[in-house]
Amino acid sequence: METNDRYQRGWGKLKEIDGEAGERVIESLKDIAPDFARLLIEFPFGDIYSRPGLDLKSREIAVVAALTALGNATPQLKVHIHGALNVGCTEQEVVEVIIQMAVYAGFPAALNGLFAAKEKG
Repeated sequence: METNDRYQRGWGKLKEIDGEAGERVIESLKDIAPDFARLLIEFPFGDIYSRPGLDLKSREIAVVAALTALGNATPQLKVHIHGALNVGCTEQEVVEVIIQMAVYAGFPAALNGLFAAKEKG
């Protein structure tokens, strides 16, 4: 796999946020879609997560909220709950943002998010 600055920056940010959980996601894609694994490292982590303006805690709590609201991304939600805790969010902060999503995404989405948080590890 060819590496570039975006890839290197993204790989570092992915490891900083998700540690081994993020590495497992990338590894699981290598046999089916290695190009997608590269894009996943370069764009969200190399370009977006590396931007100034928000700290990683704020970015991860936003991702937990978004994935909860989607309601159909439980595996990704679990990875980002782990990431949020890894970058300084408390369990209570994660639970509160998921509860907040009941107002905007409905009770089923919030319930699913809470169950994902409960199963995080």
